[in-house]
Amino acid sequence: MSGRPQRTNEYTANPVTDRYRQCLFDWLSAHAPLWNQLTYRRRHAYFDQNSDVWDVDYDDLYDEYAPILGKAACQQLTRKNSEAWRSFFALLDTYHSDDPAVTEKPSPPGYWGNRDDGYELHGLVRNDLYTLDWNEDRSTLEFGVGDVLEDRYDFDYQERLTLEVRGNPQWDGADSRVELVYDEATDTLRVTHPVRIQPDQLSEQRLDAYTHTLQAENTTQSAAIDVGANNTLAIVTSQGDTAVYHARPLFEQFRRYSEQIAVLQSELPDDRYSSRRIQRLYDERGRKRDHARDAAVKHAAEWLLERNVDTVYVGDLTDVLDAHWSSSVNEKTHAFWSYRQLLDRLELTFGDVGITVESVSEEDSSSLCPECGLRDVNRSGDDFRCHACELEAHADVAGAWNLLQSAVGPMARPAALVAERPRDAPNNSPNRESDGAYWEWNGHDWIPASFREQLRPRDQTRFSEPVSSQPG
Repeated sequence: MSGRPQRTNEYTANPVTDRYRQCLFDWLSAHAPLWNQLTYRRRHAYFDQNSDVWDVDYDDLYDEYAPILGKAACQQLTRKNSEAWRSFFALLDTYHSDDPAVTEKPSPPGYWGNRDDGYELHGLVRNDLYTLDWNEDRSTLEFGVGDVLEDRYDFDYQERLTLEVRGNPQWDGADSRVELVYDEATDTLRVTHPVRIQPDQLSEQRLDAYTHTLQAENTTQSAAIDVGANNTLAIVTSQGDTAVYHARPLFEQFRRYSEQIAVLQSELPDDRYSSRRIQRLYDERGRKRDHARDAAVKHAAEWLLERNVDTVYVGDLTDVLDAHWSSSVNEKTHAFWSYRQLLDRLELTFGDVGITVESVSEEDSSSLCPECGLRDVNRSGDDFRCHACELEAHADVAGAWNLLQSAVGPMARPAALVAERPRDAPNNSPNRESDGAYWEWNGHDWIPASFREQLRPRDQTRFSEPVSSQPG
């Protein structure tokens, strides 16, 4: 079963009675102290040159926490802790190698809160010790707790804690470990339900979520994607279609969260570095960023399938993500936006629908004119202009055009370079999305927008800056 691809369903849940709610919180609140004690012992061994994190003894912790959590939950928490340490050591090996994917030295696994600030309410249930029952009237998740909690809350024989579950189980496969996390800011219990799927069923399940599929009997096309922090994706196909997924409003939202976090951190005592409220803001900031990014990739996959694109070339940015003199640029490229995470999401989502992703060099993609090949160009925000041939284009569309030509050879100019210009106007067909589409995130969906609607006033000063190596 370990060789099966894994995908994750996500739900929200509520205990069906007040008694179950109280029991659930007691059960959740015991996980973090156990995690912290495991982590403390392993960190102590890690920093002791004569010890090994894998030799740490924790049998006494099982004796202390199994009556509350159940022995299986203790085992799952220990396994998750081991997974965190293995990931840390893998990152450390990459950091010490010549691989530029990890540029900052990773830190050992940390703690889930503390007594002063409170603990993260985070629980685990082994795959064979819960039941998910789906029906039209009410869907439920049931699992057992430790003997102490059963006695405290007067459970009957074989009675189990029961939650009402809401959500859409997109993936169907063999159950894996369920994780429950309580979000205090929204008073929401989130359930993460991974499943392992037979490889021959994965593609079928994935395609159920899409309107279009690749048509092998028709001519397939290629496309290139310029990925960046200002625009999440800028796409050009070999047919000349374009699409841009605008990220500036998302970054402004990310910065507002960062500013709130900074203010709260400045108010902390000197001996404290975080609080429950700060951690909630971090979590919410990350969830909103990741949701928009993942939705953009899924939307782009549908857009490419409609155009029968079977191969996508993505710019390799590993050599250009150095620190910048501007703190705002550094925040955008190293905190808000992650090239590696975005590429992983592209490879996963596109691969599931049959689209191959290949990396190509970004060299000269932003400094050459894609039409005449000369370097006499200016780039300002989203604007690109070649002084030699007078080409005007969206800067990231020009970058994607260069990437595609480096991979497949010269091609005609895309149909829509700058949407508001009459000669580059998109083809708005009632049965087809705009060939020259600009998309922006409204908090729930990627919706059509015009090029100028994407720009802030300071971005509309055209052609005032030289070409920059900053990722688009």
